[in-house]
Amino acid sequence: MDYVNEPILLVIVIATALAFDFTNGFHDTGNAMATSIATRALKPKQAVLLSASLNLVGAFLSLTVAATIATGIVDSGIVTLEVVLAGLVGGIVWNLLTWLFGIPSSSSHALVGGVVGAVLAAAGTSGVLWTGLVGKVLLPALIAPVLAIGVASVATWLVMRITKDVSEERNDQLFRWGQIGSASLVSLAHGTNDAQKSMGIILLALIAGGAVPADSGVPFWVILSCALAMGMGTYIGGWRVIRTLGKGLVELSSRQGMAAETSSAAVILLSSHFGYSLSTTHVATGSILGSGVGKKGANVRWSLAGRMFGAWMITVPSAAAVGALCYGIDRFVGGTAGSYTVFGLLVILATAIFLRARLTKVDSKNVNDDWESPADNESVVAQSVDAHNPSLLRIKRKRRKNKKKKQKAE
Repeated sequence: MDYVNEPILLVIVIATALAFDFTNGFHDTGNAMATSIATRALKPKQAVLLSASLNLVGAFLSLTVAATIATGIVDSGIVTLEVVLAGLVGGIVWNLLTWLFGIPSSSSHALVGGVVGAVLAAAGTSGVLWTGLVGKVLLPALIAPVLAIGVASVATWLVMRITKDVSEERNDQLFRWGQIGSASLVSLAHGTNDAQKSMGIILLALIAGGAVPADSGVPFWVILSCALAMGMGTYIGGWRVIRTLGKGLVELSSRQGMAAETSSAAVILLSSHFGYSLSTTHVATGSILGSGVGKKGANVRWSLAGRMFGAWMITVPSAAAVGALCYGIDRFVGGTAGSYTVFGLLVILATAIFLRARLTKVDSKNVNDDWESPADNESVVAQSVDAHNPSLLRIKRKRRKNKKKKQKAE
């Protein structure tokens, strides 16, 4: 190993870990604030600022999940800086791709998948602690959304029943205030769970680089830097994912929003207490679906939910494949140049995804626009045949008003 360049590589790995925390922040803002934004309990910019602040605070409250990531998923004794870097790239790439398409995928499982894939490529199956992976990550991934759906549906049913004699206008007024508190609790809970993952990864990198002993705890500067990176990412706002969660799954009322947020916070805090590397995305999505199940007559878009569940199923193996590929590239190039190559490829790919996202911009100004699902091709064809009108097959586009022409005309 080239010890002259080792400190530089360690800095690159830590910077990449913080970059993952940043993407985790804007990818998961919707988990806490999508419902409050959708019901207009909070303005979009106010919501992300509040969420960022509480994510920062939550990161200091618990280190149980960080310990799980650092010591409970892979054998830290065989982890090298090259392995950690490849795993982080796997997690970041999956985060960016799912953000681009507005899919509320799990940042937690993307990170775990990336690291596991890199370890498998480096040391084979013996490098993975399968009991910890299954018990602390995969099983909670299956249980969490089901539990959240159940809790939120019961909570929504109770709220609807208790407030059925109150006018809709009065309910909205009261529960929008309540949503501020419940959304804040979700952001705080998110900080106690998701910010810990990068802390655990940086601790792995420090151990692998020989900067700290194998039995070391998480240094304070790591806690602070991860908390700041998560908070900054949250403030940027993952508007694409916020839109999917807030408008795509269920048309939410304030009562449903508060029930969903309270349910999410309860499940996330419980998992953080026991050190489970839970996906807050799974919990938040399950809670929103549960709020639709618990309200009589609510329109739940199960087709969209099904596509999201499909993305969840392939998150770990997809991120693992990218992690393994990156480690393979690192070894193929060889030496520290291999790690620099992997880092350079990440920068290029991230830039390309960002530029592609700018073509279909979603931000605080249009995040609350009415949800327009992609047209069902079969139903469009059926309607055209039934009406004997082929023109129905054409896609109608909304015309944008030209303000300058309008002003001249006046």
